[in-house]
Amino acid sequence: MPAKSATALDADARVEAGEAVGPLLRGVGVLRRLTEAGGTLSPSALERVTGLARSTVDRITATLSRMGYVRLDGRDVVLTPGVMELGNAYLAALRLPALLDARADALADELDESVSLAVADLDGIRFIHQATRRRAMSVSFRIGDLLPAERTAPGPLFATEWTGPDWTRWRARRAADPTDATFPAVPARQTPTGDPTLSDPALSSPALSDSAFAERVERARREGFAVDDQLIEPGLVAVSVPVRDPGTGRLACVASVVSHTSRHSAAGLRTSLLPRLRTAVTAMESDLRTAPPPEPGPPPSGLATWTTASKHQLGRDFVESLARGLTVPAAFGEGRSALSLTEVARATGLARATARRALLTHEHLGLVRALPDRTFALTPRVLDLGFPPLSRTTLPRLAEPHLRALTDRLHEPTALAVLTADGTEIQYTAGAGTSRVLTVRITVGARLPAAATSLGRVLLADTTSPLPPPLAEVRAQGYALVDEELEAGLRSIAVPVRDRSGRAVAALNVATHAARRTPDACVREVLPALRTTADRIQRDLHTASRFTHVPSC
Repeated sequence: MPAKSATALDADARVEAGEAVGPLLRGVGVLRRLTEAGGTLSPSALERVTGLARSTVDRITATLSRMGYVRLDGRDVVLTPGVMELGNAYLAALRLPALLDARADALADELDESVSLAVADLDGIRFIHQATRRRAMSVSFRIGDLLPAERTAPGPLFATEWTGPDWTRWRARRAADPTDATFPAVPARQTPTGDPTLSDPALSSPALSDSAFAERVERARREGFAVDDQLIEPGLVAVSVPVRDPGTGRLACVASVVSHTSRHSAAGLRTSLLPRLRTAVTAMESDLRTAPPPEPGPPPSGLATWTTASKHQLGRDFVESLARGLTVPAAFGEGRSALSLTEVARATGLARATARRALLTHEHLGLVRALPDRTFALTPRVLDLGFPPLSRTTLPRLAEPHLRALTDRLHEPTALAVLTADGTEIQYTAGAGTSRVLTVRITVGARLPAAATSLGRVLLADTTSPLPPPLAEVRAQGYALVDEELEAGLRSIAVPVRDRSGRAVAALNVATHAARRTPDACVREVLPALRTTADRIQRDLHTASRFTHVPSC
């Protein structure tokens, strides 16, 4: 295991003294195992990988489900976008994605290459922004992924600021984990003697030795940039430049351009991409220098007060100390990057002693660090809790479980659709069918005339005014009802699904046969459930898209 800092050792001492919240330790462990597994595990698999009793796993997952962090899908426990609230709190407090992501995205468009922003996480690097090009051969790293410093381009740059204890921790981690098994985002490397069970002999290269990394660090210190020449895996190359904090001169983050050897050699990165990367970094540093102070809204309060009612309702199946502890990260955010114990207690509504134990437990887990001024701050490790597998989601994936639930409730088929680029058609992107003999079956990808469908009319009504009277009415009432216009006997009702800006990016509908529901019944019985489902999809979309791009199809 990596060597621990003095702060972490102090936290261990306090934990050993009995101040850790055991259920919080176990609940975070469940979230981490789900994250490592890609977001889905069965309860029996969780029992196996965590070492917890099945009854404990069931209580933890029931509590996480109540919080909206997981859903129970058949025999599986599945991470939901709600858990991204934890990572969003860290990214908002950090501010770097909000200040710099537009520059990174513009550089990716200019170069037609993937661009990332990363911060240091102990002796690793963790991504906080990804602008990935959509190609058949593309980079699959996600926001929140953790990589070993020595196998990356940003790593040597961060290591230029390492102290003696940092190097000691790095060497201890290398000795304890010679194949990088604790970094699931990268392929395992070989030990110096090789391992015939591994498929890439290149990953036992001398370039991955301790001395080679030390040399790369010194080169990065001299040259002000660093290159990864296929250290993650054969074919992958990257060049990185530090983005410095204008106040301290220290590294705020590192910007990287990532490509593959069919497009650029490692040497070619220096001449073809490095100059433009440096220009973009200069602009980023200017943005940091001129950014106004954050203007946070009213501080949160009572974040954990709901847990008591849930405990009364669910009894022993609800682990209140876990739920309370997981509300602590939400106390942080933009303008609230460092909080005192009193401020955390006030934001959560917890007693000071309860808030203190939660903070000490999070510190022990590496999710929070104590600062010299007796305040606390979130660490990049918060992104370990569900963020990576959900940061590449799409709107159809977000919507699918909600569509199934609506279909189960109404016993009618449901669908999600988007408007095509020319605005003349809708394209179905997700749906849930029923077992009725007479039902609507439209496959994902199918297109229909927008003007003749309820889905299309809801989306067309969100276009620029002035609208023709029928669409103006749809906009005013917030839904569209189409009665046997597309096909005899087919009746459907639709509502919009809006993004964080309020723009309708998709529409949701329920279809039925005219013999089953009158138009009035559609408005009276179906519309409220339809709107509730749209609200749930929007809530997931707004959470997931705060710091990531969520494609509509």
